[in-house]
Amino acid sequence: MADSTDIWWEHAACRTTDPDELFVEGAAQSSAKRVCAGCEVRTECLAHALDQRIEHGVWGGMTERERRALLRRRPTVASWRHLLDAARTEHRQATREDVPAQVS
Repeated sequence: MADSTDIWWEHAACRTTDPDELFVEGAAQSSAKRVCAGCEVRTECLAHALDQRIEHGVWGGMTERERRALLRRRPTVASWRHLLDAARTEHRQATREDVPAQVS
């Protein structure tokens, strides 16, 4: 994948989705969140929305209400991008360590 720090949105699962489908309210948000489920840049998208304090729409699989709650719980986070990238790296390392070595 290309350097996602600059052009992550070019790889977004929603790039061909009508934006009106992502900026919905109520039960329709569940459908919008499904678009994000398998997106390869979900973390970058969520970090962007949190860092920019985007108030509307589904970003990175989270609604505006979910993002506001997360921001309230973690008010001291200076960069969500750095925090989420670090968490993803730790998760990947832990996952690799849990996988038993292949026997040749």
